[in-house]
Amino acid sequence: MPSPSLKYAYFPGCVAQGACRELYLSTAALTSALGIELVELKKASCCGSGTFKEESALLEDSVNARNIALAEELNLPLLTHCSTCQGVIGHVDERLKKSQQNNPDYIDQINGLLKQEGCSPYKGSTEVKHLLWALVGDYGLEALQAKVTRKLAGLKCAAFYGCYLLRAQTSIPFDDPFQPESMENVFRAIGATPIYYRGRTQCCGWPLSSYATDQAFQMAGNHIQDAIASGADCLVTPCPLCHLNLDSRQPEVEQVIGQKLGLPVLHLPQLVALALGVAPEKLGLNHHIVSTRSVLEKLGF
Repeated sequence: MPSPSLKYAYFPGCVAQGACRELYLSTAALTSALGIELVELKKASCCGSGTFKEESALLEDSVNARNIALAEELNLPLLTHCSTCQGVIGHVDERLKKSQQNNPDYIDQINGLLKQEGCSPYKGSTEVKHLLWALVGDYGLEALQAKVTRKLAGLKCAAFYGCYLLRAQTSIPFDDPFQPESMENVFRAIGATPIYYRGRTQCCGWPLSSYATDQAFQMAGNHIQDAIASGADCLVTPCPLCHLNLDSRQPEVEQVIGQKLGLPVLHLPQLVALALGVAPEKLGLNHHIVSTRSVLEKLGF
């Protein structure tokens, strides 16, 4: 099956350009290997991670209407590799498209604010799409499987979807918000074995971590313990904020639960890119807090 030619307006978000730089690197490596063209939205701003609306729903809507309008200027769908960004921007886009029909004065108000800043108006002419949806829905699992040069045979991968990707929008493409299979289907396409466990669609605890740290780490610890007990070699997440709580803070999680864990946590594009023959050093796998050595050794690196 020939590979499709795809092009997106790329919204990398904040965390991938800072604390999870390896996500930025691995997304670039993966899309290059697949022949997907990304036009990075250099003028885009933080989506707010769900906090802007605590101050003002208009603030969240206006900021993200501007982000979407940047993609509309290019006549391209907006692509993100962050579940939180997908949840926030996708929900704003969904809400504003409804407002175009039911409350056009609100759209006029938002576009008036954008005009004051010299920005293009929000038109509602594009869509917001996570990298996972692009792989499953646009590129396609058969085409992805045809690109595999190193099957990840024997690697047991536990998906950690988190909250925003599945439940922030009224409807999501290519999956069921309560019984998702899209990540597991990607695992199968690249030769890995999906592992199912209780916490795969639950919150990682990150939103609680600034004011209820022990509770947040207990949540993360429960999920990691469940994945280990189910036989996982690694967790794989489409969300850098989940990655921070599950990987970067895993040593602190261990202290709270009183148990050693040591489970590697991979970003989705890192895992897929490995199957496409991309060298581990190009994917930032040495940047993780929990060593990924056990995963690489199992794959023969």
